[in-house]
Amino acid sequence: METLAQSLGLGARATFDDKCYGNRVPNVERIEFQGAGGLRLVADAVGPREAAPVVLLHGGGQTRFAWRRALEEIAEHGWRAIALDARGHGDSAWSPDGYYSVDSLCGDLHAVIATLGAKPVLVGASLGGNTAMITEGETPGTARALVMVDVAPRLEPAGIQRIVDFMTSRPEGFATLDEAADAVAAYNPSRPRPSNSQGLAKNLRLGEDGRWRWHWDPCFMQMDASHRVARVAELRRRMDAAVPFIRIPTLLIRGAESDVVSLDGVKALRAQIPHLETTEVGGAGHMVAGDRNDPFNAALLSFLDRLGDGHPRQAR
Repeated sequence: METLAQSLGLGARATFDDKCYGNRVPNVERIEFQGAGGLRLVADAVGPREAAPVVLLHGGGQTRFAWRRALEEIAEHGWRAIALDARGHGDSAWSPDGYYSVDSLCGDLHAVIATLGAKPVLVGASLGGNTAMITEGETPGTARALVMVDVAPRLEPAGIQRIVDFMTSRPEGFATLDEAADAVAAYNPSRPRPSNSQGLAKNLRLGEDGRWRWHWDPCFMQMDASHRVARVAELRRRMDAAVPFIRIPTLLIRGAESDVVSLDGVKALRAQIPHLETTEVGGAGHMVAGDRNDPFNAALLSFLDRLGDGHPRQAR
């Protein structure tokens, strides 16, 4: 079955881009959706169009390429893997008002799901996990299953602050990709620095001034400390209110070295979702898929396999 986006001519098969995906993921389709308010959203898809969908939602400040090494393996297990750029990130359009509310992100997800013809499995990391949790909890039955990657209602303030400090530390950008790679290595010293920094180009945009900046709308993080505290508190309130209504199969994949989701946070989430499955990826921090991709993929695929083969489409 074609998605609405494809039937309207919004989706087009893209030539495989080795700069973004290496030699692992052929036959990537670049497709477009209309999000809340008609905002243009861009995604990559791998796998048969008739297969059951898995929608992957990246974290704040990331792009759809955060899932590049998971797409092929998900598709090989019989699913249609769709990695979406959130509004204001990657190749998706920026919010006209420069505001990125929980409602707008959830509205985008609802708009995407409405075109799929089947309930998707939602896989969300960090901000993407917040969006998936709230969407399913506030409108139960939207998804077939839920995978949350190092995210929970109870988040550790020190870990959140470290992310904020990194994302707001270089508004002037970077003179070279190597300079950007050095910044990433300083933030996450446990992850080996790549020998070739050209792979970072997909996560940055080159400005007219010749400097590289992260590929997201600067307005996404432009707020004073008091507004940021209020935003985090509102996000926590929405998650706490939503998660007790999540009754679909749910998995939490936590990075064992995470400074964002603690063991106490996992315990609190299990009290809210009694059927919650949990697993830890050793040697991974908050950026689980990037830190230890192979064990992350193994945990995700094991969960998907237990749901059943991806080919039969579950009607909405």
